[in-house]
Amino acid sequence: MSVRAVFAALAIWLTATQAVAQGFAGLGQTTEGYALPDPATRFTYPADHGSHPEFRIEWWYVTANLQDADGTPYGIQWTLFRNAIRPGGAEADQGWMAHAALSSPGGHYYAERFARGASGQAGVMAEPFEAFIDEWQMAGPDLKTIRLTAQGTEFHYDLQLNADRPFVPQGEGGFSVKSEAGQASHYYSQPFYRVTGTLTLPDGAVEVTGQAWLDREWSSQPLTETQTGWDWISLHLNGGDKLMGYRLRDRDGSAYTVGTWINADGTPEPLAPGQLTMNATDWADVADRQVPVGWDVTLAEQALEINVDAVYPQSWMGTLIPYWEGPVRVTGSHEGVGYLEMSGY
Repeated sequence: MSVRAVFAALAIWLTATQAVAQGFAGLGQTTEGYALPDPATRFTYPADHGSHPEFRIEWWYVTANLQDADGTPYGIQWTLFRNAIRPGGAEADQGWMAHAALSSPGGHYYAERFARGASGQAGVMAEPFEAFIDEWQMAGPDLKTIRLTAQGTEFHYDLQLNADRPFVPQGEGGFSVKSEAGQASHYYSQPFYRVTGTLTLPDGAVEVTGQAWLDREWSSQPLTETQTGWDWISLHLNGGDKLMGYRLRDRDGSAYTVGTWINADGTPEPLAPGQLTMNATDWADVADRQVPVGWDVTLAEQALEINVDAVYPQSWMGTLIPYWEGPVRVTGSHEGVGYLEMSGY
């Protein structure tokens, strides 16, 4: 990409996400002219794996907890964001942004890409599935069997992901509420990927195996104007159960906390607001700010009392919209691994 193209893409994305004061990353902006999530909607696969340009924002988001033959932990992230610049759904009016990251004992590496719709540089196709930006790619015959590739100046990964259980709707039938005021998104996950592949780091290539989690989400106004950021976890628990949970923080110090307990067979149990609790227990100085890297998480209905701790506390994403994201370990009443994402710090 040329320097001119880089600055053009930045301008496009900043226009599409102007005014952080209207909600984190502009996610509290107006919905006028855009489609809104409908609680009566039910997902249709494979069509919903593709783009929904009538909505303002959308993402395809993969995190993976990996280890090498010696048990050394690694984590990767692959994300493609679509953001409509104006209503109408035209491909030329879409801005695309992508993030890739690799967390390792040697450091946290990340890269960022931008593209304009209708340029051929980025896009998504539902069947056979392909999501791409430049040479970064998530693709396969369907979204249960995919190859995931990305690279930055100091890292590269090439991974094969395979899932044998169903996609999991989040919230009530895929309608995921984000606030007491009723902001919502359409949201589903695939938390059952098994992973094999190769990480390439400054010290060389590493063969890895592990687990991955896909999130698919689209909306037009998922946050209120006063919500300042979120703390989100996706956990793979020993025994096969999964847990997704997040707390959306408000300027007044309160938080809206919801989630989904996912049984080992893929059956979801949506959690009512406040049913899951998440309390920060440990903080670290990261990128000249204090960031919570240890959490107590409880869910009485599952006798869950766990500690969720960052494997690599310096997993900061110094991207256009900065945030923290990295692998975590789970101890306490249940054990396991997972991912933590925190924005707005």
